[in-house]
Parts: sequence; structure tokens; C-alpha cells
Amino acid sequence: MKLHTTHRIVSFGLAFLVLLSTLSFTVEKHYCGDNLVDTAVFSEAKKCGGMDAENTSYVKKPCCKDTIDIVEGQDELNSIDFEDLDQIEKLTLTAYIFIYSNFLESLPKLIIPHKDYSPPNLTKDIQVLDETYLI
Repeated sequence: MKLHTTHRIVSFGLAFLVLLSTLSFTVEKHYCGDNLVDTAVFSEAKKCGGMDAENTSYVKKPCCKDTIDIVEGQDELNSIDFEDLDQIEKLTLTAYIFIYSNFLESLPKLIIPHKDYSPPNLTKDIQVLDETYLI
């Protein structure tokens, strides 16, 4: 049971590590002067500029600036096929898998023929009565 639980925890941890290493996202920041107005992750930051009534677009003030920080994850994951290994590595891997799989097999159930046998009750200690002692 311990091995099963440990295996699940390690598998979940490795899957989470792969997910985090491949995740990429952007952080957008909007500054007006030296003041940070808005920060947004996965979306656009709110602008501090006013709206024009005619074309309903933002008017960019000369003191405002936008910065975008891009955190890129890993794009390519390396996977090794069995054919890419050397002959010694193939032999070692095959032997390891064979030994490990045989190691985890359960042993045959032992048959104890006298497990339900109860010895007779002793009324007298025969060795003491005959005064026979093993040295």
C-alpha cells in the first residue's frame, strides 16, 4: 500500500513539474508617469486614457507607457525511444525491468499441514518422572 501511494505522489509531482515547465504567460503593465495603474495576466491592462465621443477609442497620453513581460515555457520536450539507446543501455534496461517485475511477484501461499493441530494436554512431565535430562 505504501508503494502504491508513493508511486501516485511521485507521478503527480512529475506531471505537475512538466505542466509548470511548459506553461507560458504574459504580464501586461500600464504606467501613467511613474505610477502603476493596472497589471493584468492573460488579458489586457486597463488604460488610463480618456474616451473620445466620436470614435470611442482611447487617447494615449504622452506620459503613459505600456510594458509587456512574456514568460515563455519550454516548447520542446525531449523523448528518447528504445531504438535510440546503445546496445549496452538496451540490455541494462531490459534486465532491470525483468528483475524488477519478477521481484514484485507474490510468493506462492505456503501450505502448513498441521496449523489446526493442537497437541495433547500434558498431565505429567515424563522427563522429570524418568529423570532423563538432555545435556
